[in-house]
Amino acid sequence: MIPPSAGDSFSAAGRYGPRVLRRTVAVGAGAALYGVLVAATNRFTLPRLHDGADVTEPVTVVVPARDEASRIASVVADLRAQRGVPQLRITILDDDSSDDTFEIARQAAGDDPRVTVVRSTTPPPPGWTGKAAACERAFALADPGETGVVVFIDADVRLRPGAIAAAVALLRARSAALVSPWPFQVAGSAAERLVQPLLFWSWFSLLPVALSHRTRRPSMAVACGQFLAFDTAEYRGIGGHSAVAASATEDLDLARSLRRAGRATVVAAGGPLVSCRMYEGRAAVSRGYTRWLWSAFGSRTGAAAVVTAYTVAYVIPPVAALTGRGRVRRWGVLGTSAAVLSRLIARSAERGTRLGAADTLGAAAHPLSILVFGWLTAASVRVRSAGRAVWKDRLLP
Repeated sequence: MIPPSAGDSFSAAGRYGPRVLRRTVAVGAGAALYGVLVAATNRFTLPRLHDGADVTEPVTVVVPARDEASRIASVVADLRAQRGVPQLRITILDDDSSDDTFEIARQAAGDDPRVTVVRSTTPPPPGWTGKAAACERAFALADPGETGVVVFIDADVRLRPGAIAAAVALLRARSAALVSPWPFQVAGSAAERLVQPLLFWSWFSLLPVALSHRTRRPSMAVACGQFLAFDTAEYRGIGGHSAVAASATEDLDLARSLRRAGRATVVAAGGPLVSCRMYEGRAAVSRGYTRWLWSAFGSRTGAAAVVTAYTVAYVIPPVAALTGRGRVRRWGVLGTSAAVLSRLIARSAERGTRLGAADTLGAAAHPLSILVFGWLTAASVRVRSAGRAVWKDRLLP
């Protein structure tokens, strides 16, 4: 057999190079089209909290707080203002804060007999994350009994007066063990506007929610640890937070534990009754995501696969739309348009009200958001591999 000449090799590259490029852009555009179709379907099938509910059963709200002096008064005030929950009890656990979280929480609680504020100076047990340990301690102190509902709320969450009642009503209407109302993610700085909408969009444009709610598959569970409402007996049944003691994504792992036990879990849109400004500023965004993104995809290989898939679907088509010709450019324009539309649909569902100008600009910057996401994922994997994953001045197990 006569080997090909150098000229033949370059000729082959010339023939097959454009074909590979065209197929890559087409695959990316196809993935983006899938995303917008799923998002459009989910826009009509995702459950939403509805104001005006009334519940008569006992409801215990637990708020773990560490170094939350600037936020704790607001969430305590929001909880005290809840309506439709006559048997409401609230436990605030100050988790060995270095600031005035405890004193501010006590002042915010006033003489309200429903509110208990406790300070803990005990470090997390070996193998536990700080949040899981704080939630476990606070639940034990609250001692809600065997019936009713227990709700875990982060200190940076803001609640309209009917939010807790709406979550409990949805929990019971769905006969679920867990309802996780997804708060609208408030974004202030440019870094927040690039990254925060991806939290909701990432699953909203990938996972058909109606299918997820019909199955018990752990891999199809969705939850947000900022707001978790459990049937108390079901929460106890899986061992509570002790079942996810070492997890950096304890919300997802709690939902998966319930599904492995054959129980239903439901994710819902919380906005506009629930909102959260998760991180404030570029530095906080970087610290926050590098803390846990490494755990979101199961392994380094999983993280690399997700980043690669996002790049093909949401970075290559815009580049092709700007620099390509003919079919390559047409596929690029189609994929880019689908990606922007999926972002807009997702943000509309998350917000629950009309979109603002910042939402539209954020959607247009979607390729840049994906690049930042890839950088944060790589940074998170590096930090975890070096054993330097830290949150709230505590090394993660």
